Amino acid sequence: MAAEPKRLTAKIEPLGKKHDRAAFSCGREQLDRYLRKQASQDARRHIAASFVAVHDQNDATVLGYYTLSAFAVELGALPKATAARLPHYPLVPATLLGRLAVNQAHKGHGLGEFLLMDALHRAYEYSRHIASAAVVVDAIDDEAHQFYRHFDFIVLPERKDRLFLPMATIGKLFTNS
Repeated sequence: MAAEPKRLTAKIEPLGKKHDRAAFSCGREQLDRYLRKQASQDARRHIAASFVAVHDQNDATVLGYYTLSAFAVELGALPKATAARLPHYPLVPATLLGRLAVNQAHKGHGLGEFLLMDALHRAYEYSRHIASAAVVVDAIDDEAHQFYRHFDFIVLPERKDRLFLPMATIGKLFTNS
């Protein structure tokens, strides 16, 4: 019987000056470059909020990260069954999970799932204050697409790289009702 891979313990916190962005490498240059050069600027401009996984609050090593921002989806872009349950507004408010990446040194320890669950929980909690009907992601490649499909994200009919998870579904993950 094979041993189960060691699970990594981590804490999620907003990206700050103390975090060592230069050492982060997930194997995707555009995701590495974003964290190193763009994430802080996007936060200052209120474009996207970045959250990082670290071992503890005194650690500057970024194990992984994700970003959240406000978003809207055209009602007609949603599957008909989903759109039928929503008001007939042209745009539906959503939360964009713009980026999610795990440092190569920490892959295979469940950190991607941990980051995703934290992002979904955060989006759900914030949706109580700023309306959001779903979390939307743009899968960067087939591996990312499969990752989100594993967590029941639904593919938008006219754009196969864009997936969403209704906030009602997310709510069931974090409540007893």
